[in-house]
Amino acid sequence: MIQESIIRQMVAPLLDHTPYELMTVTISKDNDILIEIDQPGAVDIDFCAELNRRLVAELDSNPLTKNEDYSLEVGSVSLTAPFLSRMQYEKHLGHNVVVTDRDGKRHSGQLVSVDDETFTIDAEQTLTFRYDEVKQTVYNITF
Repeated sequence: MIQESIIRQMVAPLLDHTPYELMTVTISKDNDILIEIDQPGAVDIDFCAELNRRLVAELDSNPLTKNEDYSLEVGSVSLTAPFLSRMQYEKHLGHNVVVTDRDGKRHSGQLVSVDDETFTIDAEQTLTFRYDEVKQTVYNITF
């Protein structure tokens, strides 16, 4: 089975000097590999395709993975996925989010500020959270 750490080591240099960040690497027991990336703007499908091609070349030539059967998918993080990095908070400034605190209480409001240690939403009142004080923050999709 291909190890997540190997995939992360392969992806890191391919994302250097780009605006993209690696968000998740998921590998099933059947070596179905899913890599999710994000950036401050929209994720470019052509970039995902190129990253996929370069990773296939790496996987097929690396002594630790070249004899493994696998499938590989590279894509953007789901719009409904919890935020994993400060960049994602910054990307959603001005948008409505739902914050679930450590006690399980949900707070909905507009994301109004982000800094190194905290973020603030405008709900019925202004609420500031430390990143490590929340279970998750997600984009609040409204129609």
